[in-house]
Amino acid sequence: MSGQSINPVMLELFRTELESHTRALGEGLLQLEENPAASAPLEGLMRAAHSIKGAARIVDITPAVRLAHAMEDVFVTAQQGRRAPAAAHIDALLRATDLVRGIAAHADDPAWLQQQEAAIDAIVQSLGGEAAAATDPPTGAQPTAPVTPGSAASGGAAQAADAAPDANLEPAMLELFRGEAGAQLAMLMDGLLQLESAPGDSVAHEQLMRAAHSLKGAARMVGIDTGVRLAHAMEDIFVAAQQGGLEPSPEAIDVLLQSTDMLQRLSQSPDIGDWCRQHAGEVDRLGGLLADVLAGREVQPPAPTAPSTEPTQPAAGSGATHAADSAIRVSSESLNRLMGLAGEVQVEARWLRPFADGLQHIKQYQSELIGLLDRLRDYMDSPRVDDFGRNLFNDALRRAGDCRHLLSDRLGELEEYDRRTHNLAGRLSREVVASRMRPFADGVHGFQRMVRDISRALGKQVRLDIRGLETRVDRDILEKIEAPLNHLLRNALDHGIETPEARAAAGKPEQARLRLEAIHSAGMLSIIVEDDGRGMDLELLRQKVVDKQLVSAEMAKDLSESELMEFIFLPGFSTRSEVTEISGRGVGLDVVHSVVQEMHGLVNAVSHPGRGMRFHMQLPLTLSVMRSLLVEIAGEPYAVPLAQINRTLKLDRGQIQVLEGRQYFTLGNHHIGLVAANQLLGLPEGPPDEDEACIVVLGERLDRYGFVVDRFLGERTLVVNPLDQRLGKLKDIAACSILEDGRPCLILDVDDLLRSADLVIAGGRLDRIEQARSHQAVKTGKRILVVDDSITVREVERNMLANIGYQVEVAVDGMDGWNAVRMGDYDLVISDIDMPRMNGFEFVSQIKQDPNLKHTPVMIVSYKDRDEDRTRGLEVGADYYLTKGSFQDATLIDAVQDLIGEP
Repeated sequence: MSGQSINPVMLELFRTELESHTRALGEGLLQLEENPAASAPLEGLMRAAHSIKGAARIVDITPAVRLAHAMEDVFVTAQQGRRAPAAAHIDALLRATDLVRGIAAHADDPAWLQQQEAAIDAIVQSLGGEAAAATDPPTGAQPTAPVTPGSAASGGAAQAADAAPDANLEPAMLELFRGEAGAQLAMLMDGLLQLESAPGDSVAHEQLMRAAHSLKGAARMVGIDTGVRLAHAMEDIFVAAQQGGLEPSPEAIDVLLQSTDMLQRLSQSPDIGDWCRQHAGEVDRLGGLLADVLAGREVQPPAPTAPSTEPTQPAAGSGATHAADSAIRVSSESLNRLMGLAGEVQVEARWLRPFADGLQHIKQYQSELIGLLDRLRDYMDSPRVDDFGRNLFNDALRRAGDCRHLLSDRLGELEEYDRRTHNLAGRLSREVVASRMRPFADGVHGFQRMVRDISRALGKQVRLDIRGLETRVDRDILEKIEAPLNHLLRNALDHGIETPEARAAAGKPEQARLRLEAIHSAGMLSIIVEDDGRGMDLELLRQKVVDKQLVSAEMAKDLSESELMEFIFLPGFSTRSEVTEISGRGVGLDVVHSVVQEMHGLVNAVSHPGRGMRFHMQLPLTLSVMRSLLVEIAGEPYAVPLAQINRTLKLDRGQIQVLEGRQYFTLGNHHIGLVAANQLLGLPEGPPDEDEACIVVLGERLDRYGFVVDRFLGERTLVVNPLDQRLGKLKDIAACSILEDGRPCLILDVDDLLRSADLVIAGGRLDRIEQARSHQAVKTGKRILVVDDSITVREVERNMLANIGYQVEVAVDGMDGWNAVRMGDYDLVISDIDMPRMNGFEFVSQIKQDPNLKHTPVMIVSYKDRDEDRTRGLEVGADYYLTKGSFQDATLIDAVQDLIGEP
C-alpha cells in the first residue's frame, strides 16, 4: 500500500462495493465445492475477484489487489478447463475472501495491515501454486487419503494454520467470526434436529457438512485452534454420513449437539483465549467422543443436565435464512421516532383540507356575486345608464367569469394534491410499520432444541411442529412473547403429554405432537400452542378451585368449562401438588396472562380431555400502531384498544336495572355492572341525547364492567405515542395519539379503568346513570342527500323517498356530494361506492373525519355484495350497508327510518 492516505469518501465507496463482491465470492465458492464440475459459478467468481482487484487498485490498497489478483488467476485457470480447485484450495480461497473483507475494514490502519503481511503472503503463495500447477497438471496423481481428527495430518494442518492458536485475537476480525459462527451454528442446530427425526435426509447431511466446513474456515482465519478442531471433527462425521459409510445414532447426535453448544459458548465468550484454556479438558473429552463416532464405536455421552427454566436463547445470526434481504442496523429509538414523524406527516397532510374548504366558500360567494350581476343586467339596459356604465358592467361580469373558471381549476388541482399527499402519507406510515416487522422464525429458533432436551429428560417422545415461520411480527411483540411461549411449551411437555407407554395404552402414537403456529387473522396476530396429550381433568380442576377457596362448592358445580379454564391463569394456581424443575411452581400461566395483557391481547385455553389442550393468544399486529374504538366522553375523543374490548352495544335505558344501589344490565346469563366513564376520568357529565346508552364492555372472566360513554365515533388505526416520562403514570391513561384532523386523543388504560371501577364501587361513590327518559318529538321535513353517478339510481331513490315526505337532494359523484354535504344541513346521506373523482369509501371517510359532519348518519347502497366490501364500508364509518340487487322499496325505506325516523 502506498504511503499516501486514502480519501475517506473513496474508501467508503470501496467498502460498499466490496460487501457485494465478497458475498458473491463466498456463495460461489460453496457452490463450487458442492459441484466442482459446474462452470456457472466460475464466471461469477472471476468477475467478483476482477472487480475487487480494480476497485482496490483505484483506492491504492495493494494487499487487496494482490489477494484479488491471485484469486482471479485461479478462477481463470479453472474456467479454461485446465484444473478445478480442490477442496483444500477452496479453503484457501475462502480465507482469502475473509482476509480481503478484513483489509477493507482496516484499510486506514497501517499497523493492522502490517500485522497481516505474513498471512497475505502465505495465501498468495498458496493460490499462486494452485494456478501454476494448473498449467502443468501432474500425471498419475493419486488421490490423497481422507484426514481424520486423530491423524497426524489433521493435527499438523491445524497447527500450521494457527500460528498463535486461541490467543491475541484481533477484535474486528473476532466480531466477523462471531457473526459467521452465529449463522453456521444455527444451521448446525436445525440440521441435527432434522437428522435425528429423519436419519436418511440427504439435504440435512449436505447442510450440516457445509455449516461445519464454513465454521472451520472462520475459526482458522482468526486463529481459534479449539474451534478448528471441533468443527473439523464434526465435518468429517457429516462427510462420512453423506457418503453412506456412517449413520449417526441418537447418542452420536447428542455428542454432536453438545459440540455445537460448546462452539456456541466459545464464540460468545468475551475472552476466547482464556475460555479455551479453562475448558481444554471438556474440549478434549468431546474431541475423543467425536473420534469414536467417526470410527463407528458406541459412545455414551454424559447425561444431560436438567433443562434450564430460562428460555433458550437463539444463536446470534439466527436470521441467516433471511440473509437474502439486505439489512442495516437501526436502533429501536430511531424507528420509534420515525413512526412518530410518519404520524405527524399524516396529520399535516390533512391541513390542506381547510384551505380547500375556504376556497369552496369563496366559490359559493362568487356564484352569488355573478347572480347579483345577472340581476343587475336588466337595470343596465335602462336609458338612464350611459355607455361608460354599461362598459364597466360588462367588464366586471367578464372578469367575474374569468375568476370563476380560474378558481374552479385551481380548486380541482388543490383537491387532487390533497388526495395524493394523503395517500403518500398513508403509504409512508405503512412502510414504517412494516420496517418494524420480523419473521416469527426469529423468535422461536431455540424452541426445537428445548423441546428435544426436555422431552428426553422426561423420557417422552415429542415432535414440535412450528408453522407460520414467515409470519411477520412486530419486533417488540416478538421479544415479549418468548417467555409466554416458553412456559406454554414446558407446560405441555410436563403436564399434558404422556409417556410413550401411557400413549400406547390409550391407543395413541408413542410420539406426541406439539404444534406452535402464528397466523394473521381478523387484523390480529394469533398464536396457537396445541398438544395431543391428556388434556385437562375438569373435575380435578373444579375440586382444586374449591380447595383453594376461590368459589364455594355450590357455585363450582354450576361453572361451565370455559369459566373453569379461566382459573388456571390466576397467580399461584396449579393442579400439580409436586414441584419439578420443568414446571409445577404455579407461575407459568400467570406469566402468560400478564404478558399478553400487557400487550393489550387476550389468551384463552380449551381442553379436550384425553385428546389434548389448546392455548390461543390474540395479540395486536404491532405495538406501534393500535386498532382502536374511538368514543366520545364529555365532548372529547378517547381511544380504547380494540383487542381488549369484550363487546360494544347500545342499550335501551329502560333495560338498566338497580340492585342494592348498583346499576347493571343483563348480557346473556351474566349481570354486567355499569360505570359512567366520565366519572372515572373526572370529567363533567354530558347530557344524554339519545334513549339508548352507548356501552363498552371491558374486562374478562369474572371481572367485567360496562363503561357508559356519550357516543361511538367508529374504529381508527392510531399511531401510539408514549407520554412524556416527566408526567409519570397518568391514572387510567396509557398513551396518546393524534387524529387525522389534528386533534389530540388519549388512549385509555383498560387495566387501570377496571381497577378504578373496583375502587369507586367499593367506596360507594358510584354516580347514577340516567335511565328511561321521555321521547322527544321527531322533527319533520328531514333532508336526505343521495349521491350516485347513475341518473337512474338517483331518480329511483329520490322519488321513493320523496313520495313518503322526505326532502331529497342529489349529487352526481363523490366530489360533488362532498361539496354539497359541507354546504348543506342533511339528516342522512345515501352514497354509492363506485364513482368518479371520489369513491364512496373515501366520501364516507371524509364525512366521518370532519368534526362538523361526523355525527351525520351515512348509508351505503351498492351493487357490491362481497363481505370485504361490506366490512370496509362499515370500517370507514358507514352506519348501514345495503345492496342494490336485493332491496325493494320497503327495504330502503325501512333502513332510512331505522336511521333517522319518519319524515
